[in-house]
Amino acid sequence: MLLAINWAEFGIKAAQLLLSLSILIVFHEFGHYITARWFKCRVEKFYLFFDPWFSLFKKKVGETEYGIGWLPLGGYVKISGMIDESMDKEAMKLPAQDWEFRSKPAWQRLIIMIGGVTVNVLLAFIIYAMILFVWGEDRIPMNSMRDGIWTQDKLMSEIGLRNGDKILQVNGQPIDYLENLNLKVLTGSGGTILVERNGKPQEVNIPVRLVGKLVESKRRRGLLAYRIPSVVGAYDPKDTAFGKQAGLQEYDKIVAVDGKPVSFYDEMPPLFQQKKNATAQMTVLRKNDTLQLTTKVDKEGRAGIPYLTHQQYADMGVIKIEHLSYGFFESFPAGVSKTFRKLGDYIDQFKLILNPDTEAYKGIGGFKSMGSIFPAVWDWESFWSITALFSIILAFMNLLPIPALDGGHVLFTLIEMITGRKPNEKFLEYAQIVGMVILFGLLIYANGNDLFGWNK
Repeated sequence: MLLAINWAEFGIKAAQLLLSLSILIVFHEFGHYITARWFKCRVEKFYLFFDPWFSLFKKKVGETEYGIGWLPLGGYVKISGMIDESMDKEAMKLPAQDWEFRSKPAWQRLIIMIGGVTVNVLLAFIIYAMILFVWGEDRIPMNSMRDGIWTQDKLMSEIGLRNGDKILQVNGQPIDYLENLNLKVLTGSGGTILVERNGKPQEVNIPVRLVGKLVESKRRRGLLAYRIPSVVGAYDPKDTAFGKQAGLQEYDKIVAVDGKPVSFYDEMPPLFQQKKNATAQMTVLRKNDTLQLTTKVDKEGRAGIPYLTHQQYADMGVIKIEHLSYGFFESFPAGVSKTFRKLGDYIDQFKLILNPDTEAYKGIGGFKSMGSIFPAVWDWESFWSITALFSIILAFMNLLPIPALDGGHVLFTLIEMITGRKPNEKFLEYAQIVGMVILFGLLIYANGNDLFGWNK
């Protein structure tokens, strides 16, 4: 069965992903380039994307050829005398020259190798700082959620959470803000959640396979949110949802569906599910009037009833929103702090992937998964937030001790600095080949997951 594709949405997401990766690649490679030039190494090429057989654009300035390749799987700088992805074996057979990477002392080669990672971390600092300076930060305190949580994904109900629970701790750690909740639950696999239910504390166990189960379910909605009252949000003027056709208006409060009382949004879907491809009767309060409205229900059991905005719920007292504003100079330490928080969160997720019992490896995705993170409309705050996160991930992944990554080169250089013996160049060539095979294998697996596997 062919899936319908919203090409406008696809184009916007693809454009954001391409621009984000281009920015990150250029800055990462610039980190290698500038440190190589600093130590007077010759840089033969500086490329955005790879250029096997041909390039889309190239121009030689001085000793360096700058260009854009056609294969958007990364980028590179070709530094003279360095065993890298270019695998220029002929050049390595010649005597080392003063301008070559291999002729430089180990400490200089180490700095060149970590130059890309360093720039990616600095870039994340700056992006987060400017986001905080321009837009500030909104947070929802957990203790402000008047009606507790909403288990949006049924798996959250299956593990024992209930709508209306008030979450106090995850694995013994208090959760201060809603923005941290879902990630802490996911990375808390095998631990416990302490909730307040009906005024009493109760523990809920988090399955070790929680992430694996979520991936297998192929659902892409949220896990936990704050519980919201059954009050109707605003319809888009072009919206043709059945709820709008039935006459629902913004701020209408639905108090019953087919005679069954409801107070919260989460209580309505199960009632509509019983009326698939039929109609349902809604009792609605509109100011001082009580109305009876009849709505159609689609084959999925939906009538199309929008939410209010976070601010509208805050105005109703359902939640509180803390808005933090930062001055220009205040934003920089805040940006550094946020970068390290995000790095810590990513390391926690990476640990899950390394633990086969969690089956989190099933969730590894490629370009499709990366693109899906971006919003369907161009929003600069979201774009820069995602780009900063990708920059942190790129820095971390490049430091992994895998040959062909910066971390592999760093590892061999550190061994050389400790032992005083430089690894054999033939060994480095073979290690580079092995590393590239590993990386291409991971690339194929991740994108295969997107197309054919658990992420489909």
